[in-house]
Amino acid sequence: MRSRFDAIRRLLLGVSRLDRRIDDLKMNQGRILACQQTSKTSKIVADLEFSIFSQWGEDGIIQFLTRNLQLLNRTFIEFGVEDFFESNCRFLMMKDLWQGYVIDGSEANIARLRSSYFYWKYNIRSKASFITRENICDLLQESGFDKEVGILSIDLDGMDYHILEQIEDWRPGILIVEYNATFGNSRAVTVPYDPLFQRNKKHYSNLYFGASLPALRYLASKRGYGFVGANSMGNNAFFVRRDLLNAVVEELPPADGFRDSVFRESRDARGRLSLLSGADRLREMADMPVVDVVSGKSLRVADLEH
Repeated sequence: MRSRFDAIRRLLLGVSRLDRRIDDLKMNQGRILACQQTSKTSKIVADLEFSIFSQWGEDGIIQFLTRNLQLLNRTFIEFGVEDFFESNCRFLMMKDLWQGYVIDGSEANIARLRSSYFYWKYNIRSKASFITRENICDLLQESGFDKEVGILSIDLDGMDYHILEQIEDWRPGILIVEYNATFGNSRAVTVPYDPLFQRNKKHYSNLYFGASLPALRYLASKRGYGFVGANSMGNNAFFVRRDLLNAVVEELPPADGFRDSVFRESRDARGRLSLLSGADRLREMADMPVVDVVSGKSLRVADLEH
C-alpha cells in the first residue's frame, strides 16, 4: 500500500514540475511578446493583445497600459479570479513583480491558489468571500493597499456595476470591468441588485448578468475615468483615470470602442449549449428585468431591441 502511495506522490510531483516548466516557457514567450509590443504604433488596445495567463488577450493590453502610464503604485486587486491560474494580473505579477490581492467566492479555489508553486514566490494575498455591495469596502480594506491602487479588475458575472458603484473611495489608475455585450451599445443598463446573484441560476440562458458597456462608461466617467477600449472578444472594458491619460493612452469618443462578444456561451433550458448570437440572445431572456442607470427606470431585456 505504501509503495502505491509513493508512486502517486512521485506522479504528482512530476506533474507539478511539468507545470512549472510549461509556465517558464510561457513566461519567456510573454517577455518576448511584451518586448515586440514596443515597436507597434497602434493605440487600439485590441491590437496589442496577447495571452500568457489571461483568457482573452488582457495580458498584452495590461502590458501596454502599465508601460505607458505613470502609475503611483505597482499594486493590483482582482475579483472573481477562481484559482488565479487563468487571470488578468498573474502575468503582471510574475513578470513585473507587482503586489496583488485577489478575492474569489470559492474556498476550494483559494485553497488551490495558496497551494500553488507561485503563491509563496510572489507578493500576493488572497481572500475567499462571496462579494456583495454590503461587504466590498471591508474586503478591500483588508488588502492593506493604498486606495490609489495600480489596477482594479472586476469580473463577477453578475453584480459588477453595483459593486463598482459602491467603492467610490477607491481610485485605481487602471480599471478593468467585464461588460455584457449582449445588452448592446445603446442603453446604459444593468441587472438589478441581488446580493445572492448567481449567473447560472438566475436564468438558464447563462446570458443574463452584469451591465452594458454604456452603463459602465456612464459610471466610470462620473468618477473621472476615460474609456480607452475593449478587448477583441468583446467582454472586458478598460478605463484609465483621466489625470493619467496622455498622447499614447487616450480616451475614446462616446460612440467608439464597443465590441460585440464573439463567443457563443448561451444555454437552453436543459443546460445544453445553444450557440445563440445576435438579437436571438436578447429574445432568449426577453422578460428579465434590467435597470437604466441614468434614469433609474425599470425595463425588460426585450426593450433593448428597440
